Amino acid sequence: SQRCDPTQGLTFSEIVMTLFILVRHGQTRWNREERFRGRADLLLNETGLRQAFAAALHVKGWPIAAIYSSPLKRALETAKIIANQLGLPVKPLDGLIDIDFGSWQGLSAKEAAKQDSELYNMWLEFPHQVRFPRGESLADVRQRVLAAVDGIAAEHGEQTVILVSHMVVCKVLLCAMLGLDDSNFWQVRQDVCAVNTFEVRDGVPTVTLVNDTCHLKSPATG
Repeated sequence: SQRCDPTQGLTFSEIVMTLFILVRHGQTRWNREERFRGRADLLLNETGLRQAFAAALHVKGWPIAAIYSSPLKRALETAKIIANQLGLPVKPLDGLIDIDFGSWQGLSAKEAAKQDSELYNMWLEFPHQVRFPRGESLADVRQRVLAAVDGIAAEHGEQTVILVSHMVVCKVLLCAMLGLDDSNFWQVRQDVCAVNTFEVRDGVPTVTLVNDTCHLKSPATG
């Protein structure tokens, strides 16, 4: 079968910027149950492990210089499975950690709506205006993830790096790279173990791929 390649059209010898491969972690039990995960330190389930292995095979032949990951287990597991295929260590980075959902952590959407229907409706309609009780806002996430990306770009000029993170972080980061504010949060889709790519040249980003899941389109990966 034809292998989809998010670097199609790029010639690595011509790259004079940092190329980022942004990967959302594989599935966990709370993903299946559609609960607010946040800082809960969840492990991948069997499907998530298969998804991470599929992502690892997908990027195996690329010239990766480094792999950075959120320090939460579901991201670290995904990153380590990828790293094993590439022969690289994983560098945990706090800037890539998931949003802090505060008192909403562990709740289903129905439970969150019951707890505070006004805040829940605001989250659906005006996500950029929400600060979760005893938690973070999207603006908090954007500030720390952009600082992380800036630091990585400065360290890895003319190299390709992998970032492994979470749905909220990936969506906020992609909005920023597209020049969109966080009010566009729901307009960017991020499936589990999706691959995205963007370039940063002299501080100017260009998004080249969003929510690619072609590596998961087989019975073996669910």
